[in-house]
Amino acid sequence: MTASEGWRTFCAGGGAELPRLTQIKHPAAPSWLPLLKSAPRMLVPFQRVKWGRLEGEPGPCSRTTPPPAVAWHVFSEGATTQIRRACRKASFTVNSFLLKHLSKAVRPYLADQSSFVPWMIPVNLRGKVSRERDTQNHSSYVSVKVQSYSTVRNIHSDIYSALSRGEHWANWYSYRASSGLTDGLRKQLLKMERCTSQWNLGGFSNLGDWDAEKKITLSDCAGPWLFSPPVLRFQRLGAGCVTFQNRLSLTLQLHPELTTSTETPKAWVQSWVKEIEMDLASMLPEPVILPSWTAAC
Repeated sequence: MTASEGWRTFCAGGGAELPRLTQIKHPAAPSWLPLLKSAPRMLVPFQRVKWGRLEGEPGPCSRTTPPPAVAWHVFSEGATTQIRRACRKASFTVNSFLLKHLSKAVRPYLADQSSFVPWMIPVNLRGKVSRERDTQNHSSYVSVKVQSYSTVRNIHSDIYSALSRGEHWANWYSYRASSGLTDGLRKQLLKMERCTSQWNLGGFSNLGDWDAEKKITLSDCAGPWLFSPPVLRFQRLGAGCVTFQNRLSLTLQLHPELTTSTETPKAWVQSWVKEIEMDLASMLPEPVILPSWTAAC
């Protein structure tokens, strides 16, 4: 299936036809040059950030069951509108705003709370790369380090600086170049921790805004949509956002080897939301946060 033929997004066993997926907007052209420039970084030891003691016990990783430590929050339409309005007024992105407050929410759980928080941020490449199938991977990423003193504007600038350097193209061509490696060599690179140029605390991804006009009325698509990027042994926190029918949802999942407690991600989501609401109160003249809800599983 191609994007022009429509895309089926599945939820609760059903789906809705979406005529065209989001295309990349950043003007940086595809190039191998950023990969060549980034090669020396692969020879430098990773900068690691250690977790502090977390509530609950770690558990084994399973290939057949999802991580048990998951929590989410869904904002009302009114609160979602306020977040958009505040970010637009301040001339930074919603992603930068959310990432700032997520970093502040998890920072107390680091072994060194003054350390930077390294995030992997996926970058959609649709529109500038073509694959044999529309369902194949069309994304790369940039890495951003959030310092304890970073402002939302700092984070916004760092993300776009990474994009301007073509870091997403460096990682894309590195991914394509590795497609010919054997499974054994891939496992060896994973063991040697050379499968990425930067060890990251977690992945932060926003799938964007879907069906703002509320044209999707199928019963199996009703209600909030939740999303989180996968968690890995070297990237144990997945933070995902998606806006469906004008309601923004936040979802966190933790790798079982970090903890299996549902209370930990629930506390982080609650803190994340609190930080967002406190900042909104200072940014908007009369913010009114309408009802929303938080849950864990």
